[in-house]
Amino acid sequence: MAEGAVLKTAPRAQFGARIRMVEPVTLLWVILVLGLSFLIAAPLLKMLAISFEEQDTGAFTLMNYATAYGRQRYLDALRNSLLLGLLTAAISTIIAVPMAWAVSRTDMPGKGFTWAMVLAAFVMPPYLGAIGWILLAGPNSGWINQVWRAVTGAQDPLMNVYTFGGLAFVIALHSFPLVFIFVKSALDLISSEMEDAANIMGAGTWTTMRKVTLPLVWPSILGGFILIFLETIALFGTPAIIGIPARINVVTTQLWQFFEDPVRVEVAAAYSIPLLLITVALIGVQKLLLSRKGFVSQTGKGGERRQIKLGPWRWVLFAWCFGVALLAVLKPLLVLLQASFAKAWGRGFSLDNLTLRNYRMLLFEHDMALQSVWNTIWFSAASAGLALILALLVAYIVVRRLIRFADGLAFLAMAPFVIPGIVMAIGFYAAYAGPPLMLYGSALLIILAFTARFLPIAYANAQASIRAVHPEMEEAARILGSGRLQTIRRITAPLLKTSLLGGWLIVFIVASRELSAAIFLVGPRTRTMSVLLYDLSEQGNFELVSAFGGILLVITMVFVGIGMKLVGRDFMLRRD
Repeated sequence: MAEGAVLKTAPRAQFGARIRMVEPVTLLWVILVLGLSFLIAAPLLKMLAISFEEQDTGAFTLMNYATAYGRQRYLDALRNSLLLGLLTAAISTIIAVPMAWAVSRTDMPGKGFTWAMVLAAFVMPPYLGAIGWILLAGPNSGWINQVWRAVTGAQDPLMNVYTFGGLAFVIALHSFPLVFIFVKSALDLISSEMEDAANIMGAGTWTTMRKVTLPLVWPSILGGFILIFLETIALFGTPAIIGIPARINVVTTQLWQFFEDPVRVEVAAAYSIPLLLITVALIGVQKLLLSRKGFVSQTGKGGERRQIKLGPWRWVLFAWCFGVALLAVLKPLLVLLQASFAKAWGRGFSLDNLTLRNYRMLLFEHDMALQSVWNTIWFSAASAGLALILALLVAYIVVRRLIRFADGLAFLAMAPFVIPGIVMAIGFYAAYAGPPLMLYGSALLIILAFTARFLPIAYANAQASIRAVHPEMEEAARILGSGRLQTIRRITAPLLKTSLLGGWLIVFIVASRELSAAIFLVGPRTRTMSVLLYDLSEQGNFELVSAFGGILLVITMVFVGIGMKLVGRDFMLRRD
């Protein structure tokens, strides 16, 4: 009996000894893999699986794909999305490249103003800018067209935002900062020596810029172009606010129609797959194109960078930048401000048209406005905190090379970068809205979706920050007996607190204005400000929409101001 008991307990003792020998960082790696799989892999796999399932029986079927692509209307929506992405990216590039060159390389005046307007265009939610342009360029009562008719007596509108070109233009006015950031960051690293050599060979300023400078930053231009293309085809707010009244159907608005009663999540999942495939394919094409040609300046960072003297042309460039600021920020904000204090926005600026009722209605009478403000702050803060914790742990393991399969964590953390937000939302709906978890409409589901959606932002920030910290201090703490996690908490994290705060604020701000993912997941009591803004815009009450948009902008600018004070004035436009 004694020998048998010893034999039975021996395997248990050996198993316990093996568990005790496991390095804590290995257990952390396993936990992170499981967590990231829950956040990223499981929703996508569930969406893929459900796209092949019959709704009632769960049997394998291809009918969902036949339904998704069996009508010309659905195919037209896909074509419209691709054309809209190309046109928007082209307009954004045309807007941004001259601005980036002017700010980085020339003696153009007003650079601080230009930076501020780029930041404002980046911070302002695209759907709010769309509402501003409806008030400006609506064909019947838009301010621009009213003035045009009054001055010229013409009957036809000067501008009509409810057109395909108008839709692309409005989206581009809030997308161009991405190209600006990419191109300016690249231009800041290029020495003036190659430009000087071109000038010595007889090339003028504009020829040198066109044939020498811009080819060196071609990867950044291409990267910004592709990113805006992908953001546009996955965008919901502006295509819904402008496109639906204009009868311009795109993929995202068509997906929204699949979620109308009766909900056809299987068809929506099948219809989402091309968005994912297009995104992955374009990222691959970008890498392939850039791998075939070198774009390295021989002088690199060590060369001198001198401003180009443009003479009178510097004022032409400033006029370009001011015009972009006027169209992207100043005019929409002015008309939104007027509408927010107006009894009827179309009656114009007059004392008898001024009122505070719109704000009073939202702050004291509306049954959901204050709740949506709280939801937005709470959901955004929680998702930013969770994303930052995950990103910090993953980045630490990857940068410090603590385990053999660390790159797998990096892949999972960056995977949402190539997953459109609306596809991610449908994946979360398919995986967790129904049984067994039944999370549809809950705060938890929205927070998890936001965390997954913006994890790449937090990870890129955390990875760059950890690379900047030399591991010697951590090694000293380990020698003195501190554990790995304790070292991270007491040594690494405090050294990174400024950059981590910047990362948290960026995720918070972009999450607070997120609409594409939120609109598929919110419930009656978990609507965010962006969703409520869209609901109000559907009702056509632009006075309330403008006032509520003003509240959202104030909240956003408060956090932007905190970031500028604690992290730096360009913390949202920094590219590590």
